[in-house]
Amino acid sequence: MSANPVTRRDCLAASGVVAGWLAAAAQTDAGYSPHHIALSSGIKQSLCRWCYGRIPLDELARQAAKIGYQSIELLGSPEEVKTVMEAGLTCAVYGRVDIVNGFNRREHHERLVQQLKKNIDVAAEFGLPAVICMAGNRTIKGQTISDEDGLKACAEGLKLVMGHAESKQVTVLMEGLNSKRDHRDYMYDKTAWGVDLCKQIGSGRFKLLYDIYHMQIMEGDVIATIRQSKEYIGHYHTGGVPGRNEIDESQELHYPAIVKAIQDTGYQGYLGQEFIPKRDPIASMEQAFKICS
Repeated sequence: MSANPVTRRDCLAASGVVAGWLAAAAQTDAGYSPHHIALSSGIKQSLCRWCYGRIPLDELARQAAKIGYQSIELLGSPEEVKTVMEAGLTCAVYGRVDIVNGFNRREHHERLVQQLKKNIDVAAEFGLPAVICMAGNRTIKGQTISDEDGLKACAEGLKLVMGHAESKQVTVLMEGLNSKRDHRDYMYDKTAWGVDLCKQIGSGRFKLLYDIYHMQIMEGDVIATIRQSKEYIGHYHTGGVPGRNEIDESQELHYPAIVKAIQDTGYQGYLGQEFIPKRDPIASMEQAFKICS
């Protein structure tokens, strides 16, 4: 007799495991990969193109799709969008932008409005959900603007675009960055400032790009902020703190809990992986995907 006899409960548990495995195998045979099974209950994940600049875009898209990613974002041309679509992916956030010279200066509005409208048109043509814009720096060429005046200028400039975004059903995102370490003097460096801007613009097609890495550096309290500001957030970015590298156990943020908090808000958008890999980039892409699944 075995020292640990098998019980009826053990048999039922084992049969459940086998049944689950057989169901998964059947789905795989029917044309579904294991990643499709995982994604049915997980958050949609995207890669930020600039973090993998040394990998040709077509190869990056192929590897990303193989892992289970659904998007490569921050692309800068229709040709790049076509390339990722050929791999079965989309571009969750379209556009490349000037971080320093943003909407907080009225003298930039004409150029930025024209650029943003063109990007909205590209997004609408390819069925992409969002485009990106930036607030800009507080001080340029020795001239400093207050956060209050910059907020008013951003609202004025972006209101010139929102009618076009609404008609094309494309969301305009503004990204918050840390001004402590990576983007010194950048104006939108606190979530509350971004929320105030959303309220001034008053359009459901203007949202915040909440970058977890940047906001952990500036204000911390990530999960509470996500819960409090959920109606104003239209996209998320990741990154390990400190260093903006892999989002694993080597850093201070616990991404499984953060992703769960995001999902608990009812969020249906994408999570953009925006870390700079220190190790093999494909292996790090796959690790991050699993951590956030």
